[in-house]
Amino acid sequence: MSDPTPVIDDLRAESGELDLIVAGLAPEAWALDTPAARWSIAHQIAHLAWTDHSALLAVTDQDGFRTLVEQALAAPESFVDAGAREGAALPPAELLARWRAGRAALEEALRAAPPGARFPWYGPAMSAASMATGRLMETWAHGQDVADALGVVRAPTDRLRHVAHIGVRARDFAFAARSLPVPAGPFRVELTLPGGDLWVSGPEDAVQRVTGPALDFCLLVTQRAHRADLAVTAVGPDADRWLDIAQSFAGPPGPGRPPRGGTR
Repeated sequence: MSDPTPVIDDLRAESGELDLIVAGLAPEAWALDTPAARWSIAHQIAHLAWTDHSALLAVTDQDGFRTLVEQALAAPESFVDAGAREGAALPPAELLARWRAGRAALEEALRAAPPGARFPWYGPAMSAASMATGRLMETWAHGQDVADALGVVRAPTDRLRHVAHIGVRARDFAFAARSLPVPAGPFRVELTLPGGDLWVSGPEDAVQRVTGPALDFCLLVTQRAHRADLAVTAVGPDADRWLDIAQSFAGPPGPGRPPRGGTR
């Protein structure tokens, strides 16, 4: 049973960094387009506020969360966009306050969760640590969209190990979501964290291998950059195929981002 405290601490830090980026924006800047089609900076923060609220319901009000799931099943193609659109219509100061209050409430609920508790989600049930990891992944990914819209270069941190973890865990889902055969054998993933340490997953003698900077791998699995623009390499046909379709998020495959002109 893993202690969720470290990842909850890292989620708080990740959210705080993004908060610093948007807190001083002029109201009109919240309407700037981000690389996600039809999503402004306001849409990105509204989506984070919406998913934090969903996670809070999953932890504290499972009947309320089941209602959300029913709404999602009734409109699977528009449910997420509708939540972002509703929040983005708020005045920026109100939206920022809503995001801050929601993530603080979620943090408190995750820290208070009983050891071993599992909570419903849109996919498999999640522990407090897994829930915090998922929220950190989304916060980092949508924060990248905000940073790109503003031309801000964020200093990567070793918190990327959480994003890498969920990206690797989602390997089989990425294949299944595209109705492709799930590879039978294990993969070895070796990523260099920003601080210089090596993050590894899978047996050392695995034939299928992925290597590269953790930042590039995380940009790939969150579909924030095209594989051609990243220094992530694969050995083995299954690993190579995975890098073309990797996704760290639940739901249908996303369109990804077009290449900027790099080479594989």
